[in-house]
Amino acid sequence: MRLDTDPQGYKGGNVIMSLQVEKLEKNMAKLTIEVSAEDLDKAMEKAYQKQKKNISVPGFRKGKVPRAMIEKMYGPSVFYEDAANALIPDAYDKALEECEEQIVSSPKIDVTQLEAGKPFIFTAEVALKPEVTLGKYKGVKVDKIEVKVTDEEVDAEINRERESNARTINVEDRAVKDGDMTVIDFEGFVDGVAFEGGKGENHSLTIGSGSFIPGFEEGLIGAELNKETEVNVTFPEDYHAAELAGKPAVFKCTVKEIKEKQLPDLDDEFASEVSDFDTMAEYREDVQKKLTSKKEEEAKIAKEEAVLDAVIADSKMEIPDAMLETQQRQLLENFAQRIQAQGLSLEQYMQFTGLTAQTMMEQLKPEALKRIQSRLVLEAVAAAEKMEATEEDFEAEIKSIAESYQMEADKVRELLGEQGAKQVKEDICVRKAADFIVDNAKEAKAAAKKTTKKEKAAEEKPEEA
Repeated sequence: MRLDTDPQGYKGGNVIMSLQVEKLEKNMAKLTIEVSAEDLDKAMEKAYQKQKKNISVPGFRKGKVPRAMIEKMYGPSVFYEDAANALIPDAYDKALEECEEQIVSSPKIDVTQLEAGKPFIFTAEVALKPEVTLGKYKGVKVDKIEVKVTDEEVDAEINRERESNARTINVEDRAVKDGDMTVIDFEGFVDGVAFEGGKGENHSLTIGSGSFIPGFEEGLIGAELNKETEVNVTFPEDYHAAELAGKPAVFKCTVKEIKEKQLPDLDDEFASEVSDFDTMAEYREDVQKKLTSKKEEEAKIAKEEAVLDAVIADSKMEIPDAMLETQQRQLLENFAQRIQAQGLSLEQYMQFTGLTAQTMMEQLKPEALKRIQSRLVLEAVAAAEKMEATEEDFEAEIKSIAESYQMEADKVRELLGEQGAKQVKEDICVRKAADFIVDNAKEAKAAAKKTTKKEKAAEEKPEEA
């Protein structure tokens, strides 16, 4: 066993401990932490004081049974678990303070010695921060993303606004057509027999929404108000009800209401109602500008992602599984907090989706890996370029945080503390590194897609009369 640090006595708070660090393969380490026999006895005494009121022994009043008597009857191990659980967190925290390695995962704890009168010894298997061997990070070549907004895209955006300002009117002088909003009664039959779940009354259905089985909505096109219409369909082979899968069915339907959207005219009046402009020409120009700005921002983000991906791909690092798992758990916890804010627990979410914690962890694995790789690479770039967070940088960040949380800057500094301030400065350096690799990247026009013989032949094929 190779020790990276000599066992040393460490005294902090009320716990005296010693630490040994053994480097393992794949950026893992085993911390062997030893707590004095005296501290173990103190923890056992606390466990006894906590438990004695619940222990009954004939001849003694409840809560008055001597510790020695309990240990004689049940063995000294009766207090071991509570004592260990009390000692491990404090001892582990103090081990982290002493350890010179950068630990980047939650510990896997294993008790190796727990016996009255002897030191308490446990191990903590942890992941260490991997070393990064940078490849090329200056002058990285990426495809240039052309920003262009077409007339069709402007039209589509205006039409979306037009749709959102549409009126709904009742229709009584025609049959159902595609896009109509209807209210229907229906009952389904297979082989002339009504089936369970196939009946509905006053059901709202938008024709073309695809909310019913294939063929049903199309079959209602042409149906007249308050007249029974038969719609013939075939249930899909993979239909959730096995007894109906693949079978032909007849639905007897009555359309009770037909409504349609009435779109506003695309004129100056419409422009003045939905924007700050008086004419359609001005409104259209503004839509063009906003779409361009949006695309430029998307292109910027895409470029940053492409540059970072290239730097990661050209770098070498070995990510320990424990580090990856810790990041996955953090992402899962963040997700749980977000949905909790919407009134939904993680357990409820998993019930609704049919997912398990394990499947969600697996789904989060690619994102977790990307986050770790990105952070490690950018930290390495910051170190290579000797980037620092200046006092001005730090104060600007504190001001930004204070404004976000509507707090005083001094209060933010107080809450952050020394460790938090260090983290903020590291984050600043990481952002500087990200800006650095992007600013130094070289954009090249994307190579034109090669047309295959098959595609060329299709293009040259004359249209049929």
